[in-house]
Amino acid sequence: MRLLLLEDDPDQLAIAKLWLEEHGHVVHGFTRGGDAMKAVDRDTFDLAILDWMVPDVTGEEVLRWVRKRDVHLPVVFATAKDEEEEIVHILGLGADDYLVKPLRRLEFLARVDAIGRRHGVRKPKSEALEAGPYRVDPRLRVITLEDRVVKMTPRMIEVALVLFGKRGELVSRAQLYEQVWGRREQLDTRTVDTHVSRLRQALELDGRHGWRLTSVYQHGYRIEESAV
Repeated sequence: MRLLLLEDDPDQLAIAKLWLEEHGHVVHGFTRGGDAMKAVDRDTFDLAILDWMVPDVTGEEVLRWVRKRDVHLPVVFATAKDEEEEIVHILGLGADDYLVKPLRRLEFLARVDAIGRRHGVRKPKSEALEAGPYRVDPRLRVITLEDRVVKMTPRMIEVALVLFGKRGELVSRAQLYEQVWGRREQLDTRTVDTHVSRLRQALELDGRHGWRLTSVYQHGYRIEESAV
């Protein structure tokens, strides 16, 4: 999963980030609440893990702000606050789970995975993705349209896997660049846009088959159903 991690202690941030990355997640860490909010505003994440007491904007304020913008983003609180009233308060604001520090590695990772499963984020990589006449096979790296194999470059197939895997959801350019090209810095928007354009043309994702690949200005792309 693609995770946002807010933790004001650099050492604790580094440890939690290491645990999560070793477990196969992509982690974007922040020590200030304001920076985390900016990241949510410009990017997409599968799960947010928030500390409560952080500089400038508290984890509680970040949670309130996130819930106003995207009620579907799962949020886990990881904090030293352990009073029952505080836990009930945060869960009442919309947090999906609550972990009391110090974190225990195996429990922490298990809770994150459980939230992902609950929200349908993590899916077996070998599971074929189907959307109308489209079938995307991650294992064979083959995409068919009405049972016809569509010839595409390996990179285009990787882009398709990400977009079809999140069909109906907005996928940012940064997320595509990171997951397909394996890079975080120096986002090459032209490269991403070119591959998406070629994918749209190759798979005829213009609505004629009931699905459309749309561009969301300054944000990214989304594969969604459309009226034929």
